[in-house]
Amino acid sequence: MKILVTAGPTREAIDPVRFLSNRSSGKMGYAVAEVAAEMGHEVRLVSGPVARYEPSGVATVEQVISAADMLDAVLANFEWCDVLVMCAAVADWRPKVVADQKLKKDGAGDVMTLELERTVDILQVVGGKKKSQVLVGFAAETENVLDEARRKLVAKGLDMIVANDVSRDDAGFGVDTNAVTFVTEGAETKMPLMSKRNVAAVLVELLEL
Repeated sequence: MKILVTAGPTREAIDPVRFLSNRSSGKMGYAVAEVAAEMGHEVRLVSGPVARYEPSGVATVEQVISAADMLDAVLANFEWCDVLVMCAAVADWRPKVVADQKLKKDGAGDVMTLELERTVDILQVVGGKKKSQVLVGFAAETENVLDEARRKLVAKGLDMIVANDVSRDDAGFGVDTNAVTFVTEGAETKMPLMSKRNVAAVLVELLEL
């Protein structure tokens, strides 16, 4: 298979110095990319800014910064792929206005209001362009995890979504383990706590069925 994987966070600029982002380390997406390559698949990785070595065996690694950058990279590779695995934690919001110069605190008072606007939902965009591709999303939630995963599966037209509770200390952002449930329209498979490489292996094996 030709597998396109996204990983890591995005950064949405406030000014030339500051940005909005999240706690994603890219570990899950990089594990999926590396394990899929080890299992004989052709893999391209689109990565947000992370402090990680490029995974071995991956055909190409494209580094991006913002949600808009990631959308452009995914669209450029979408026709090529058989499967898109959207591991990246893409920002839902970005500043409506980006300052040209560093915002100064002097004279600004004790409160600053930052107006935000929605970023484009990458999975919804590619869902409208889908031909025969399989779309896999990740639902990183802190409450009502499975309910949110089921909702996103339908709302975004996904073939599979991987639900994980990122409020746990031993799963989700920044750690080497994860406890996930693979959700499809007809089945839900709950996995025990395991390494992210093992989660990646199970995911790829499910895609091979």
